[in-house]
Amino acid sequence: MRNAKRVLVGLTCVFALVPAGSAMAGSGPAPAPSERFVAKSTAPSAAGNPLSTRAQAAGVCSDAYAIGQTGYLVRQGVKIASVKQFYSPKCRQNYGYLWVWDSFRETAGDYDVSTAVYSYSQDEILGTRAWTNTNAQEFWSDGTATVKECTAAVGSLRKAGDPVAVQAASSKRC
Repeated sequence: MRNAKRVLVGLTCVFALVPAGSAMAGSGPAPAPSERFVAKSTAPSAAGNPLSTRAQAAGVCSDAYAIGQTGYLVRQGVKIASVKQFYSPKCRQNYGYLWVWDSFRETAGDYDVSTAVYSYSQDEILGTRAWTNTNAQEFWSDGTATVKECTAAVGSLRKAGDPVAVQAASSKRC
């Protein structure tokens, strides 16, 4: 029982140390590893976990962390998902990340999702991955070699029965 108490305290500390800021890919120094949240769990999360099963299946580098401001997908005036851009200093790649909110998933049924990285320099959407007829929550794009370019993560979600998808982008990062 004593060991279980120590583990619980350790987990509580890990979650309490999440930093508020992040650095831009391609401009300025990245935060020191001690200043970034280092995920130890493989559980998916709204914040994005590069160690999750779906992230690893997409080839996301384990040191990836969120950059820029989150974008929100809004359907009929209600936020239903968020889109973030991630950067890996080790792999020198950017990733798009889309998280579908529980409030939407509970009533939506199946939906189609895509996520990618938009390069302002190339005027191209890169690293696109798409899913149809899913009810999963966490989605990662393929990595893109765009760290020296201005980029944003992009995502779309179309509920079954809707004629078009709703879309959003994270903030532009240079």
